[in-house]
Amino acid sequence: MKRLIIAVLLLILGNVAFCAPQKEIKFIYINGSNNNDEKMKNWFFDGVYKLHPELRKNFLESEFSQKHFLQDNCYTVAKEPIPFFWGNKSALELDRVLDGLDMTKLFSPKVAQMVRSCFAHFLHDAIWVQKYHNMKPILNDLHKQVVNETKDGDQVVLYGYSAGSFITYQYLLNKLPNINLNDFFTKVKVSEFERNFVKANPRKNTCIDALVDSKIAVLSMDGHLIPNVNTNLFIKNYSNLDEYTASSCIPPNSVKGIVNFASPLVLFYSDISDPSYELNYYNKLLYEYLIENNMFWLTVNYSEDPLGFPSSRNLTQEELEFIAHIDIDPHLGFMYDKSDFKSRRTFMGAHTAYWSTAKHFSKEVVKAYQEGLELYYPEFKND
Repeated sequence: MKRLIIAVLLLILGNVAFCAPQKEIKFIYINGSNNNDEKMKNWFFDGVYKLHPELRKNFLESEFSQKHFLQDNCYTVAKEPIPFFWGNKSALELDRVLDGLDMTKLFSPKVAQMVRSCFAHFLHDAIWVQKYHNMKPILNDLHKQVVNETKDGDQVVLYGYSAGSFITYQYLLNKLPNINLNDFFTKVKVSEFERNFVKANPRKNTCIDALVDSKIAVLSMDGHLIPNVNTNLFIKNYSNLDEYTASSCIPPNSVKGIVNFASPLVLFYSDISDPSYELNYYNKLLYEYLIENNMFWLTVNYSEDPLGFPSSRNLTQEELEFIAHIDIDPHLGFMYDKSDFKSRRTFMGAHTAYWSTAKHFSKEVVKAYQEGLELYYPEFKND
């Protein structure tokens, strides 16, 4: 009898995955534009605290999510959301724009004035944050938060609302350690001595920000990484590059994925699909790294949202490799767009409805995760 009990216990144990201690997946929510004043800041924070419990509930209750997103329940979703607020950084410049608008009240028709004010509030931040010198400090602040939240083995998912999707995209683009240095210095203009020095002194794969922070290269306005022309300084900084990689790049297995919603990303970043733009090379590295390292990129928009632009048509992993001319191995992560479901709001209110329709929207996010994973890996459809 004792042997029978032991055999049954061993059988049970052999079919159960144990993960102790259980780690957390933390959701970091990034605000969009027009969040400069205290009223709009409170609106964003209130929305985060309405949305997070619903997202957490749906990810925890889905059997598919339990197996894949939570890795057989080795992870759980953290109870508390993490709002990441950057709206106040552009407030000073927006105030200057609005001061200028006040002057036009003297001679401008009221309707034109109202339209200008609307554009100023909704578009100013979206344009302001794209400028590299404005984006860079925001990315560094976000990076500090990501590193702090994942230092004990936890993971994060970045939720970018509206113009917040610019930040999630730029964070991956600039901070994923996806640059092989031999490949990079073969493509850029450096001396033969420097190229041979790199080959003779291998370093870990790095990211754009590490190359910039180490002053090995600078990022030009037109999207080119230009190596330092001072050979002595180049060699000195290259020797310390692994230290910059450790501090400036995303730590492995820390960012599980991103969810962009109400996202106008492709409207403002057309270079994502422009083969003549040099950063397209780094976009390809982004896609390759994301899939090979079991990350995901979801775009989830209401169909009525006039500012929610589909990121692209959904591709299988084979189609992505063929179109982008990249070889991906192994295949673990995925990218997926879901912009085909209704908010039950008019187009006037759909862009801000994600927070007030938290129950409905959360179900679609979890559904998008499953649909995207099943598109890339049809064998998971039976899970």
